Amino acid sequence: MTSPKPRSDFLDRVVSRGFLHQCTDLAALDERARTRTIVAYIGFDCTAPSLHVGNLLSIMLLRNLQLSGHRPIVLMGGGTTKIGDPSFRDEARPLLTEADIERNKQGIQRVFARYLAFGNGSTDAIMVDNAEWLDRLAYIPFLREVGAHFSVNRMLAFESVKLRLEREKPLSFLEFNYMILQAYDFVELGRRYGCVLQMGGSDQWGNIVNGVELGRRLDDRELFGLTTPLLTTASGAKMGKTARDAVWLNAEQRSPWDFWQFWRNTEDADVGRFLRLYTDLPLDEIARLEALRGVEINNAKKVLADEATMLAHGAAAAAEAAETARLTFEEGATGDALPVLAVPRAELAAGIAAFELLRRAGLAASGGEARRLIKGGGARLNDRVIVGETHAVSAADLDDTGTLKLSAGRKKHALVRVEE
Repeated sequence: MTSPKPRSDFLDRVVSRGFLHQCTDLAALDERARTRTIVAYIGFDCTAPSLHVGNLLSIMLLRNLQLSGHRPIVLMGGGTTKIGDPSFRDEARPLLTEADIERNKQGIQRVFARYLAFGNGSTDAIMVDNAEWLDRLAYIPFLREVGAHFSVNRMLAFESVKLRLEREKPLSFLEFNYMILQAYDFVELGRRYGCVLQMGGSDQWGNIVNGVELGRRLDDRELFGLTTPLLTTASGAKMGKTARDAVWLNAEQRSPWDFWQFWRNTEDADVGRFLRLYTDLPLDEIARLEALRGVEINNAKKVLADEATMLAHGAAAAAEAAETARLTFEEGATGDALPVLAVPRAELAAGIAAFELLRRAGLAASGGEARRLIKGGGARLNDRVIVGETHAVSAADLDDTGTLKLSAGRKKHALVRVEE
């Protein structure tokens, strides 16, 4: 038997676009979202200088919350990052210094301005840092007020903890506290901002349920939890990862061109799903695009790349990446948005092995991979197949602008420019 269609705009979006995995009380949350403005949050620990495509599902969920008339909270984990989330990890996260955490936080914060409208209005997003209250907790009072509501027996039964113990991997007391602090975050956000919903990935289900129950026990507050599915591509790869690196959302870590190319290279079977999750396109337009077959599905992939890049980097960057792709793939030219590797003139004059240049340009993850690419005929220099893995690339290969073009297959390209 199928569940009834949600009555609230928010949950209708969540269900119809594929965001829903679990919810603590879907019917009650639907009624609440239908009849009043709700405040909801997702937490982001500051473990790297940028978020990546793996985090984008959560960001788009906050965006859909706001677009449907509700208020999102972006919670920076300045406090919880000092502990490190052990969920479904075999080893503890490296402990970062406060300076590292602050630097990462500043990089992460820049992402959200593209996706959310911040301000003081009733549905404007707000950004807060849990260090604001976690850093000030007094240990004994916190244990008495909060710790008494947690059963160690139950905590050990959580899948994320159980897997670590079954693999006989150590779980420090420091990490064991993470789920308690995350639960307390939910209570604190409820008290300060009237937050009633915590959202996150499916790996956070146990932590979210802890927060829902803690809010009921401490404040007799009705809270809700909602999670998104674990996403993999049609071929089974983890979403947001490539052979080279994570697909970062900040331009400093991943250029808009590379970001556009990531979406353009989406597998055929994933196009419709990704259009629903990662763009604002209407569902009827998405249905039309995902119904395309044969070479026409490439048009849907270009739309996906345009829309996703426009959200992450702006309309100008998306248009530039699309035009570079058109010049590169359809006319054999080069564009300004391609990744650029600068090489000293003296080094190029002496000659650089083609496999090494491919590696340095980011077109291969290692020298061995670059050699295999050349042997297989998949590497090109200025649109000509590179014959011989030790072929020396030199200044003679530069064009009039002091540039040469490297290609790995048909879709990965980079420019090499000489520097004095």
